[in-house]
Amino acid sequence: VIVSSQNMASSVFPKVTLSNGLQIPILGLGTSHRGGYSHEAILHALKKCGVRHIDTAKRYGCEEQLGTAMRKSGVPRSDLWLTNKLWHGDYGYKAAKQSCLDSCSRMGVDYFDLYLMHWPEGQQNGLSNREVRAETWRALQELYDQGVCRAIGVSNFLVPHLEQLKEDCSVLPHVNQVEYHVYQQPRQLVEYCREEGIVFQGYCPLAKGQALGDPTVLKLAEKYGRTPAQICIRWSIQNGVVTIPKSTKKERIEENCQVMCFQMDEEDMAALGKLHDGRHVSWDPTHVK
Repeated sequence: VIVSSQNMASSVFPKVTLSNGLQIPILGLGTSHRGGYSHEAILHALKKCGVRHIDTAKRYGCEEQLGTAMRKSGVPRSDLWLTNKLWHGDYGYKAAKQSCLDSCSRMGVDYFDLYLMHWPEGQQNGLSNREVRAETWRALQELYDQGVCRAIGVSNFLVPHLEQLKEDCSVLPHVNQVEYHVYQQPRQLVEYCREEGIVFQGYCPLAKGQALGDPTVLKLAEKYGRTPAQICIRWSIQNGVVTIPKSTKKERIEENCQVMCFQMDEEDMAALGKLHDGRHVSWDPTHVK
């Protein structure tokens, strides 16, 4: 069923409120490095599918192209939620501030709606990861105070990393973006974030395709007359997780955007909840102190 693209952004994609009152669309479009960017797909997502939440990172190497696509789409900047991330090679107070401003410049924007520290590990001689994280976060707090970033957060941070940041800094992250899919359900981390008022955001909702052939997922796809990808994304969203599936194909993006038209029964949500086996299909931050 193809939903009319008219007003999809406002009517179909609910928003989640951050601790500072800003609202982030619960469904976004992710980009990635190694071929994870398509100009045509971004334009299609913005113009035809009502997508208003785009997630990128300096690391992905597509900031300039993405900025161009956003302008070509004709969607006003104020209607978009744009997330970018600071690569850990740019951690440290001065480097972090400069990197953020450089990213803004490359994308042709004055601000980011959300700016994240991409990884909990620092890369600076003589300083512990904790010290580097605190120093970098101080830079993000200043960028936030200056309005260059409307919200700030972290990615791939676990409870110990968040606890240390809470002790070392004055502003808690607004968002924590972590790998989240049926096989990787970090329940303790989700619970911690909710208790602290940190919005939990999940990436890799399809487990890089591994979940699409799962018997439970396939059974539910048949039951609801949906695709396996829609089942995985709907499960994530129905759990209240801000979700950013990646795709460079127009038809896939369209398919991914049609998860607001159905709801899964509690027992089916529970069945998917039992698929957790702890596997990572992306980076595993558990070794980072």
